[in-house]
Amino acid sequence: MTNLQGAVVLVVGATGGLGSRIADQLESNGAIVARSSKSAGHDLRAPSVIQQVLDDTNAQYGRLDGLVVASGVVAFGAASDLEPATVDELFAVNTTCPIQLITRSQPYLAASAREGREPFVVTLSGVVAETPVAGLAAYSASKAGLAAFVVAAAREYRRAGIRLLDARPGHTGTALSEHPIAGSAPRFGAPLDPGLVAARIITAIVDGEKDLPSTAFQNRPR
Repeated sequence: MTNLQGAVVLVVGATGGLGSRIADQLESNGAIVARSSKSAGHDLRAPSVIQQVLDDTNAQYGRLDGLVVASGVVAFGAASDLEPATVDELFAVNTTCPIQLITRSQPYLAASAREGREPFVVTLSGVVAETPVAGLAAYSASKAGLAAFVVAAAREYRRAGIRLLDARPGHTGTALSEHPIAGSAPRFGAPLDPGLVAARIITAIVDGEKDLPSTAFQNRPR
């Protein structure tokens, strides 16, 4: 069990449809949430900004006990029509930035573990990391890359007392698909409720779960 009461958690992508709900529910469970977003002026594609956000969080709250990476972009369309700039942005935001956040947060989270807390990192690669989708080839690849990194890094971070957890919900009812960086969204099936997806992630954090596959998400409370 992970006690969120008083835990300092940095949520990246905290103004998004899912990130905002995760941040709110963390606070409802007693966590102290530092919210980071591009709209707040944090372009985390720059490594120096990533370090600044981590340093500022640590300076303001005195420690870092958790990191939730809920930022992301999506692009739709045939693989043969992908522009290089689209591929670059997908991997920068969905893969490279989360990896940099995880690696640069390690010293802070390791310090939290040494002080007797149970630090964690949550990533949101999504169902496309398990089942790549036609018309979402580059997006699927960017998320699968993140998921693969988390699986491998989790084995290393475990030695420092840090738990890495990747969540892979299916299509969720947020505005992400309405604002693609390329293409237009196809017709999806009924979306998952973002409030319930966030609640399932909070449950996994508290219960000490180490993986959240797509089958862990349903449109009903546990």
